[in-house]
Amino acid sequence: MYSRWADSARTLQVGGIPVTIKPDRTLRAKVTDSCGLTCTFCHNEGTPVTVDNRGRSSRTFLASGRSGRSSIYLGRNGVDFLAATMRADEDLRQALESMAAGLDLDELHLTGGEPTLHPTIADIVALGAAAGYRVCMTSNGENGERVMRACAKAGLDRVNLSIFGTTPEELAEVQEERFRDVRLAAKKIEALERTIDAALTHGVRVSANIVVPDRTHIPRVHRLFEAYSDQLSIRLLNSLGDGMESIRSINQVLDELGARPVAHHATAGASGYRTEYVLPNGRTAYFKKIRPTRLSKTCATCRFRDPATCEEGYYGLRLYRSTDGRYLTGVCIQRMDLCLPVEEFVSSALADEVRELRERELADPEAILNHLSVEFEQV
Repeated sequence: MYSRWADSARTLQVGGIPVTIKPDRTLRAKVTDSCGLTCTFCHNEGTPVTVDNRGRSSRTFLASGRSGRSSIYLGRNGVDFLAATMRADEDLRQALESMAAGLDLDELHLTGGEPTLHPTIADIVALGAAAGYRVCMTSNGENGERVMRACAKAGLDRVNLSIFGTTPEELAEVQEERFRDVRLAAKKIEALERTIDAALTHGVRVSANIVVPDRTHIPRVHRLFEAYSDQLSIRLLNSLGDGMESIRSINQVLDELGARPVAHHATAGASGYRTEYVLPNGRTAYFKKIRPTRLSKTCATCRFRDPATCEEGYYGLRLYRSTDGRYLTGVCIQRMDLCLPVEEFVSSALADEVRELRERELADPEAILNHLSVEFEQV
């Protein structure tokens, strides 16, 4: 599986910088809804916070409740189910194998909630690896020290750590008002640091994702580079809600770091891409972004098709387990009404659109190159 997709990757040029384009082959699996943070900007993979909505119908789902956690698209994304914890059982194996075979997938990305709080997360990693996937994880690091050794042994390849603050004050600031406790935030940051150490010790690659909304956040990016080893791959993400101010702020901090762009890494069939930079000391950093990517039919008629309301574009495939035991596939966290049971999705017209977009952009990457060219000129 891996070699076939590797052969289909393309390397081109934009503004003298190489552009590597690979087909999207990732499945994001929401393995648990549990989380120990209450970040106010959380989309929770499009689903309601389960603990706040047990016993409620879809018509009465709460976007925020007693837990303090949020699901920012709830109320307008049409979601009609609650997410349940995935189990490392035959049902999950069949779902993963069906998605891999039907959509030509080879990477499984574990999300939540917070995946490290899953009671048997290493078993999930092992099952994904046995199904033929390279297994990665997005985590806030709050419980990684406890599970990282077992996850590494089970086959975890990489962990992407979401860093919401480099000081306790910064982390507390983005929590729900009742949970803005600097002492608790300090403990969370200490746990994150232990997770990084545990991952590196056990041979798991580590990336740090940090959102930069505006210029006031530039000092924390500098602290991030100073605080962590060059074994940590740092990715700067622009805030979609802050538009060009966020992009200009990231460009400013990269300029202050003396960073030089050396490569673009784009994905055919999904909106995410990143530009690779090299710092004077040889360290690398990435600017991860979103480009306008749309499914040919579904997105053309979507009520959120306007760029001002469509925040992710088509970002990729997501897998959920509902509280009634079904495995569902989704294509958009702003349009959860499009979710289908896995066995229906793999043979659906929606799956055909996903395949068509990926194949079209890989065969004719003009739209990707044009977007990168315009962006390169603006920078």
